[in-house]
Amino acid sequence: DAPMMPKMQKIKDGTAQRQKARDFDDITREVLNIAISVFRCLICTKAPFPETTLVESQLAKDSWREACQQTNIEVKLTLPLMSLILKRTSHVRGELKTKLRSLVGPFFGFRARDSREGIKWNWDLAENLKEGSRFAYAVWPQNCSISGIYKSELLQVAINEMWFANRNDEGVVYHKYFNPMPTTTMALLLAVIECCIDEWATGIKADIKFTAAAYATVYNDHLISLHAFDEHTVAYDLLGQIQQTLHDNARYVLHHTSSTLTVTGSRN
Repeated sequence: DAPMMPKMQKIKDGTAQRQKARDFDDITREVLNIAISVFRCLICTKAPFPETTLVESQLAKDSWREACQQTNIEVKLTLPLMSLILKRTSHVRGELKTKLRSLVGPFFGFRARDSREGIKWNWDLAENLKEGSRFAYAVWPQNCSISGIYKSELLQVAINEMWFANRNDEGVVYHKYFNPMPTTTMALLLAVIECCIDEWATGIKADIKFTAAAYATVYNDHLISLHAFDEHTVAYDLLGQIQQTLHDNARYVLHHTSSTLTVTGSRN
């Protein structure tokens, strides 16, 4: 059978840009909502910064196909629907940045006070954390040996908060994308953490947008480093173990937590 054509309410000015999910019929909305959730997962696990519009559009088509399969309803993916899905690329990156922004300051010990001492502390701390990507390590004291690369507790906390906050969250419903935790997702998290640290670089917290123009290269650098680490330790499968642990810990904490996870609740 031919796919069902979406039914849409008439919009006064007729512009696709003003269309929202509620403008479509109930069946189309059901498929669209699932497609958006799947697309958000694909962006975070496959291509956080799609290199071309073709890559991004293919992810949208893949998410729509999966949504149709889940609902057993074949609805045609029109350009307005595609547009609504594609808007989520920057939205999901921004959501991740917002969640991590509230975690990074207290996790690393940045000081909110604008005193001269506090400003110098923040400036030094930001510089120290960024040197050699110390923030990615489990232990990163200044002027001391670092250890536990890619084992920063903040990675686990961020994963718990973003994708495993409750039993209906995307990491649970679509766990196949996160099991084990992809290197692309880890690189994305590291890039967002670096952006949040950059906000403290002057000593006083400032708002820095997590844009593709500013942080796609940072993401790629972290991805290259992850692949290099994997190649150098392939005999021990160290990265593979870290990836599996990040997923398994998120599922374990969720299973043993009755309410939404908090920073305190997700730390050991």
